[in-house]
Amino acid sequence: MKNARSLSKLSILSAVTFLFVTSCKREIKPFVSTTANAQALVEPVLLSVIPGSNYVPNQLLMKFKLGTNPEIMNQFFVRIGAILNEKILTHAMVSAGDLNGVYLLNVQQEVYQVIERLKTMPEVAYAEPNFIYSHFATSNDGYFTGGNLWGMYSASSSPSNGYGSGAADAWANGHTGSADVYVGVIDEGMMYSHEDIKGNHWVNAKENPTNRKDDDGNGYKDDIYGWDFAGNNNTTFDGTADDHGTHVSGTIGGIGGNGKGVAGVNWRIKMISAKFLGASGGTTANAIKAVDYLTDLKTCQSLNIVATNNSWGGGGFSQSLKDAIDRGGAKEILFICAAGNSTLNIDVTPSYPASYTSSCIISVAAITSSGGLASYSNYGSISVDLGAPGSGIYSTIPASKTASTYSSYSGTSMATPHVTGAAALYASINPTATASDIKSAILNAVISNSNLTGKCGTGGNLFVGGF
Repeated sequence: MKNARSLSKLSILSAVTFLFVTSCKREIKPFVSTTANAQALVEPVLLSVIPGSNYVPNQLLMKFKLGTNPEIMNQFFVRIGAILNEKILTHAMVSAGDLNGVYLLNVQQEVYQVIERLKTMPEVAYAEPNFIYSHFATSNDGYFTGGNLWGMYSASSSPSNGYGSGAADAWANGHTGSADVYVGVIDEGMMYSHEDIKGNHWVNAKENPTNRKDDDGNGYKDDIYGWDFAGNNNTTFDGTADDHGTHVSGTIGGIGGNGKGVAGVNWRIKMISAKFLGASGGTTANAIKAVDYLTDLKTCQSLNIVATNNSWGGGGFSQSLKDAIDRGGAKEILFICAAGNSTLNIDVTPSYPASYTSSCIISVAAITSSGGLASYSNYGSISVDLGAPGSGIYSTIPASKTASTYSSYSGTSMATPHVTGAAALYASINPTATASDIKSAILNAVISNSNLTGKCGTGGNLFVGGF
């Protein structure tokens, strides 16, 4: 288990990383910061331009320091020649004591030039680009009895694979998950009507879909299955382009024992779609909203959300996103994320969110069916916690807007939902477990793997067979 991430530690990083890219799709990673109150005291971070850092042109995110006079705020944007695009003030921010929020600005100059100027202004806590995130996975094609679902096997299961997650052993012991445990899928949308997902997705019982009102008062009207922050609507599934989000969902919670397709780590679970990846990826601004949306659901609806799955990355350090992740951590939500697909030692070349030091994070490298670190996977003895099955992973995808099918993808995107599934499975068996308990249980249960020595903090790969 990684000592660098003690729950009380506050860390401010200032590195910018390359967007990790694999042969087909890319994976996105945001950034984690200090608590809501501490973040307002942070000195502004000046980021240098690095080729490959993707961000929205002429947009930046900025936060005022605590105690800034409201009149100064009103005049500030005119003074710097910026136009206020949006004030982001989520329910989770307010609950955490942050009444100022984060400002999304349109600027005329190059983003980094404006950030350099803002660094000299005493009222600015921080300013940063509105990074663009994306996911990684590569598709080939294609389950448990047929020998294809190696990521769920163990050395003693039939079929068997000693480098699988051991979920099959947990199932044999009667542990198949619980509908009282929730996870958030922060990604593309999820095909909630898929034959192997239908029933394991969340339905917002506090919303009446016929009256066109925000019945639960969370700021999102008719968020029946979740919310699409990229499109700013309640349509969380838009068709075949939502394959990545559907694929990771099937690994977390594909229905088992139904004689169809695949089985997820949990046969019973509730998954909430927080869609922020669209055709052009996703932005920091929308990632913040997605993370805070789930934190607020846990706070206001008392949903037992134990973790979020984050199979994405890119851009550089974002204080505002780190703050959102830490708000979730303060509410006992683990942020489980992909290490990235750039074959980098991210202890040396940080990659976010895996390189954040927040205690609520578990970062995941990908291994192959023969136990080796996948050729594309990032690694790091400090920044990465463990390995999990990530290559040749069969799961759910949409064949069309209404038809279900399956395919095999590879990437740290595919490794991450095995660990998110493990967190949910452990919570179903140990309903009083804290986020720290769940994280410790996962990291302490790994199987030692010589291929991962020095490559991740535990030196081992995921094993849930003993849960």
